[in-house]
Amino acid sequence: MTTGAEQPEPDDRSGRSLDALMAERRAKRDALAAAGVDPYPARFDRTDLAADLRRRFAHLGPDDRTGVEVAVAGRMTARRGHGKLVFATLTDVSGAVQLLVQVADLDEPSAAVLEACDLGDWIGATGEVMTSRRGELSVGVRTLVLLAKAVRPLPDKWHGLSEADTRYRQRELDLLANPETRRVFDIRFATIAAMRQALVDEHFVEVETPILQAQAGGAIARPFVTHANTLDVDLRLRIAPEIYLKRLVVGGYERVFEVARNFRNEGLSTRHNPEFTALEAYQAFGDVETGMGLTERLVLAAADAATGRRSFATRGGDVDLTPPWPRRELLELLEEALGRPVHPSQPAGDLATLCRDRGIEVDDAWGAGKLVFELYDKVLLPTLLGPVLVCGFPVEVSPLARHRAGDPTLTERFELVVDGREYANGYSELNIPEEQAERFRFEIEAAQRGDPEAHPADLAFVRSLEYGLPPTAGIGIGIDRLVMLLAEVDAIRDVILFPMLRPEASPG
Repeated sequence: MTTGAEQPEPDDRSGRSLDALMAERRAKRDALAAAGVDPYPARFDRTDLAADLRRRFAHLGPDDRTGVEVAVAGRMTARRGHGKLVFATLTDVSGAVQLLVQVADLDEPSAAVLEACDLGDWIGATGEVMTSRRGELSVGVRTLVLLAKAVRPLPDKWHGLSEADTRYRQRELDLLANPETRRVFDIRFATIAAMRQALVDEHFVEVETPILQAQAGGAIARPFVTHANTLDVDLRLRIAPEIYLKRLVVGGYERVFEVARNFRNEGLSTRHNPEFTALEAYQAFGDVETGMGLTERLVLAAADAATGRRSFATRGGDVDLTPPWPRRELLELLEEALGRPVHPSQPAGDLATLCRDRGIEVDDAWGAGKLVFELYDKVLLPTLLGPVLVCGFPVEVSPLARHRAGDPTLTERFELVVDGREYANGYSELNIPEEQAERFRFEIEAAQRGDPEAHPADLAFVRSLEYGLPPTAGIGIGIDRLVMLLAEVDAIRDVILFPMLRPEASPG
């Protein structure tokens, strides 16, 4: 990218194959090495970023000289001129600055580097901060150093990199060629940083829990299975960090969180990637209301820091995150959607018929709570624009959540729904060891019936509860989906730097 009047010309690759271009670049590199110029030096001491120079010297007029010497480094992304005066654009992480090169002023190694440079090469330059006759902020180059040769040409920046599979497989090129991609990931990084800071400000401690686990608990999902040769045991990749985080609360860390990489051996779609990121946080002495408030604060902190706004366009319409978010009962919303009340206490056969009438495939082994959840998931959820906090989920699909005092078939659990998708989940944590053990026995029976997503019976967790878990609020927020909302993109692959793809036939 360039600014100002001196617009460098695009690289002309017409009529030359990739092999020929790469051979030409390697020859230039090798010629430098033969002349005693190291094409891969170990370091370069940069003094300033391009954006810093633009801020410091914004007051300069045309054809000004400052007498200030700087050292800058980045990729050469454009170049014009082949005689006594060469204009080049150096692009670093912060932006771009023009290099103004009077060839006669260069020493011999610098002149050799200038002659051998191609677009995409990493270069370092030292010289005086100045402006050109047209007012473009520049560095008047005194020395030029090749820092790394790009022997493979970058994508044509004048046309971008648009083929989706290439963009995902070679994200480094996507970031170089497409400013929109950089925007999305700037939002992602700012989102995670803002949520971390918000939790630290509320006295949460960031922790790390195992990714390789004997039993993958904390959610209902199918795990990946691997084998530890040293121990000769099968292990599972984490599907959620919940169990270990609550054990830390038992151990006296009253407020903990983790930005966790989780793995679920399930499908690929615009909303699902088998490897994804979630933030989970647990707060002692809180309940489901505590969790809903914390979720709201964290999402708003992310929106404010990453975008500076609270209204976002989605597939279903504009979503305004301005609080307070409405809190609605799941069963009440279902009754409005279905035109009749439903409840986990109703006969499973009646609920199964209701599901089938609406085109939902059911398993005869499912209980009433699971069937109610299927109605929510397939009929109600897609219609909710939100943001809305849906409250009161069946016990059958909430094995780690505390039951409601007035209704043992429901739990003190919520989901944050935006644009027909779950963005966060949380509840008052079940802390009664006998009840947790009974819930696990139910999951064992489900697994014996062939349910691949049944929650494992984690006896070590039950033992932990026997030492005493105080009343605790827990939440989980899907980072990838939240970034999709804040960046206003529709595919999860667009917010994961290196999403899972089918194996590449032949990288080349």
